Amino acid sequence: QVQLVESGGGMVQAGGSLRLSCAASGRTFSSYAMGWFRQAPGKGREFVGQISRSGGSTYYADSVKGRFTITRDNAKNTVYLQMNSLKPEDTAVYYCAALIGTAVTSPRSYYYWGQGTQVTVSS
Repeated sequence: QVQLVESGGGMVQAGGSLRLSCAASGRTFSSYAMGWFRQAPGKGREFVGQISRSGGSTYYADSVKGRFTITRDNAKNTVYLQMNSLKPEDTAVYYCAALIGTAVTSPRSYYYWGQGTQVTVSS
C-alpha cells in the first residue's frame, strides 16, 4: 500500500516556475515508476510525465517537454515536478500516481493516486 500526498501548488504568473512534490508513505516507493497527471476543469485527466523506479529515465508529454522536469529521491520517498515557463494552459489540478500497468500515458495504468494540488497560471 502506498499513500501519496502532493504539495507545492499555487498561483503564478505566466513565465514563472513552480516545483511540486509528491511524498509517499510505505517502504515500497522505490518499487514503483511514478507519473504526473493533470486535470483542468471540464477536461479529462491528462498525462504529464513519468519517471522510472530508479529515476534514470523519464518520459514527457509533448505539451510540457522542455519545460517540465521530473525527478525523484527514493531515500526521501518523494517525486518532484519542476515546472518552468508556465503558461495559462498549464492551469489544472496536478496529481502524482504509482504505475502498475504498461501504458504509461493512461491513467488506467496507475493504481495509487494523491489528492491533487492546484496550479493556476495567470496571463
